[in-house]
This record gives sequence, C-alpha cells and structure tokens, in this order.
Amino acid sequence: MSPSKLPKLPSIRDLIQLYNLKAKQQLSQNFIMDKNVTDKIVGLAGLELDNALCVEVGPGPGLLTRSILDRGARNVIAVEKDERFLPTLHQLQDAADGRFRVLLGDMLKVDHQAIIDSGLQLESNADKHIESFNYVHLIGNLPFGVATPLLVQWLHLLALKQGIFSAPNVSMSLMFQKEVGDRITAYASESARGRLSVVAQSICDVFKIYNVPSTSFVPRPKVDATVVQLRPLEKPLLKSSLKTLEHVTRFAFMKRRKMLARIFKDWDPSQLALLEECEIDPTLRPQDVSTEKFCMLAQIIEQRSIKLP
Repeated sequence: MSPSKLPKLPSIRDLIQLYNLKAKQQLSQNFIMDKNVTDKIVGLAGLELDNALCVEVGPGPGLLTRSILDRGARNVIAVEKDERFLPTLHQLQDAADGRFRVLLGDMLKVDHQAIIDSGLQLESNADKHIESFNYVHLIGNLPFGVATPLLVQWLHLLALKQGIFSAPNVSMSLMFQKEVGDRITAYASESARGRLSVVAQSICDVFKIYNVPSTSFVPRPKVDATVVQLRPLEKPLLKSSLKTLEHVTRFAFMKRRKMLARIFKDWDPSQLALLEECEIDPTLRPQDVSTEKFCMLAQIIEQRSIKLP
C-alpha cells in the first residue's frame, strides 16, 4: 500500500511570515515558494522510492520536503543547520505519519551514522544497517556558498563507500547556481570544463535535469540555478585515490590557458614523458583532456609517488 499524500498544510509563504523566517545572506539562503517547481524537480529526478532512504540537505521551511513526501517516499531524513526552521519542519514531521524526521546539524560535519539510524527508526521492519535500503537518494537545494565543498566531500565518501554512500545504490540530485552546474557537467573541450568536472565525472555519470530561473527564489538571487543529478558509474574511471586526482587537476588547471607541454616543462621537463605514456597530446590545454586520461595520469603519479608542485 503506497503512502497517502500529506494533509492540507499552511502554505510555505504563510509559515515564513508567521515565523518571520527571513533568508540569511551569510548562509546563502534562498527560498522556493512555488510547489510546482519542487514537484517538477522531484519528478524529473526519477527517484526509485521502493525501500529507499531520502536524505534532504538544507530543507529550510520544507517545500521540497513536501514534494518528496507527496511523491511517495516512506523514509525521509532532512538535515538542517538553521534552527529557526525547526517549528515548520516539526509541523511537517507531525503530519507525515512517521515518514519524515528532521536532524539539526551541519551537513559538512554531521555523523552519517546519525542519519542512517534515524532512517532505520522510520522503517520498523529494517535491519540495523544501511544495506537495508535498496536506494539512498541525496537531494537538496544547496546553499550556493557551500555547495561545492559539500559535493567534494560527498564524492570522497562515495569513492570510499563510507557513510550513507556505503548503500548499494546511491544518487544525488542537487541544486547549484548555474555556473557551478555547468562546470560539473562540462565534458572535454567545453568552455566550462575544470577541476570539478573531472573529479565528479571520474566516479559519476552527471547530467542536468532541470534549470530553475532566479525568479523562482525569494529573495531573488543574481543568477539562475540548475539541478544536477550524479549517479555512480558502474565502472568508475578513477584508478587512484580521489585526493591524487584532485591534486593532478589542481596542478593542470592552475594554468588552464597554457598547453600541457608548457605546463609540464615549467614544472619538470623530464616529466613530459608522462603525457606520452598516457597518450595525451601535449599541445592540448587542460580543458581538452578527457576524464579517462586525467585518471590514467593520476594513477601513474600515485603509483610512482611523483611529487607535484
């Protein structure tokens, strides 16, 4: 039997006025007021909700949370840093018939075991381990100021199969400012290509699922947003540690306008042989190199303990 939709609740706009929930600029907060937008995001994410744990990051007043629950999610845990939103989220928790719980905490610092334990408490028949869930879905309208550090942290945990990323099937459906979303999804020779592109694509299939205009937010930000979905590759391209790949891409993209031949000559002319070994054209610029080639380069550098500048 599928869970019913939520009962009629006060509008998010009314709750924001009632509790005087003004967005904090220092926390990069922007609210979406239109549930048609959040319904669209959840629908296009294509989440497999049968025995799934949905972890929402930064729910704020809870509009995206409502869309997740109305879609049929049985196990939803939201991690919220700003305690001002607890009254609205607790109201939603009471209305959700045991399907939703909020945790107060900073997602950059929260113990993932606390998330897992909370999720397992919502599913009475589950065993006490993360593998009890067929899927884990991480979803959220990320504060623009911390979106990139959060994603990098999650990619490291995914590479190591730690925390909520130790589940058999994981997906991330995350909202970024459009410029960041463009970088994550940019492939070789695209203008937005950069370090984040390579790092994300080394272990995930990445694609945009929905563009959100700035007019959808209150207060209105200066830029549009985009929702990016990341799903782990069946065969990750990453052959080294993600830390080594980060170091290699940082080294290369610091001089992104130069050809690789010049970048390597400036560092150590003898290391030009690395490019030949990886069959990388030395006349290319960093943005023109495929993720697979960057991963090969990182693997050799790690295996040989080569020190990059």
